[in-house]
Amino acid sequence: MASSSIILLFLVAFAIRDAHASVNSWSYAAHNNIAGRRRSTLAFSPWKQAHATFYEGGSGTFGGACGYEDVVKDGYGMDTAAVSTSMFKGGETCGGCYEIRCVASDSSSQQGQGGGCNKGGQSSIFVTATNLCPPNYNQAGDNGGWCNPPREHFDLAKPAFLKIAQYKTGIVPVQYRRVPCKKQGGIRYTITGNPYFNLVKVWNVGGAGNVVGVQVKGDDKLKWTEMKRNWGQKWETNAMLVGESLTFRVRASDERYSTSWHVAPKNWQFGQTFEGKNFN
Repeated sequence: MASSSIILLFLVAFAIRDAHASVNSWSYAAHNNIAGRRRSTLAFSPWKQAHATFYEGGSGTFGGACGYEDVVKDGYGMDTAAVSTSMFKGGETCGGCYEIRCVASDSSSQQGQGGGCNKGGQSSIFVTATNLCPPNYNQAGDNGGWCNPPREHFDLAKPAFLKIAQYKTGIVPVQYRRVPCKKQGGIRYTITGNPYFNLVKVWNVGGAGNVVGVQVKGDDKLKWTEMKRNWGQKWETNAMLVGESLTFRVRASDERYSTSWHVAPKNWQFGQTFEGKNFN
């Protein structure tokens, strides 16, 4: 009997330890605001192969599928890119930063893929993913359907493309890698919608740049509530937010968190933008 009791106690202790180990990451973040203390796992990734084209437009069109209404006003400038479906990942990549360099060669030019790197331009550019380059299944992936899965492709804003490649080229082979995002100021939260449907755009995110989870909390009745991705970097909830001071917690793709305590006052209004704590 004594040995049986010892075994039972061991099993209970093991189960308790395992239960604590399975506490979700949001709960961990609730007790540990680790954005400033935990080192980002995002470093300069290895160079990968892709292609780049460009598209015309203005600051109000380069944000499309990510929900950025105006990439200049939202702090991204014109160094932006629409990425192919395989890279876009349903909007999860929005806000991520990349270094891109043109590596076109004579052989690629002979294959009709360009070869026109801008020798007088920059050796590489740093861009933010702010849009989706949709697939075109009416054309082959290597002949017009540049953004068809599983291709990795950047459709750059024209001003960015011209820094590394010639206008006449149209498409060039490139190398790219993920890099940390450097932003001025804090993370911005723009709240739109109505009392029964709240939509929050999360932007100007440093570090990894792309947000993969958002929670909101009020100072009274509203407990921590997980928001759902509506599209791009716009996050929704039907919870009642009106009348409460709001705290937002975001989780980036490198698994770091940033909590902006009471960033919106009790009297906040729809259409307003609030600035919280950014990643280091």
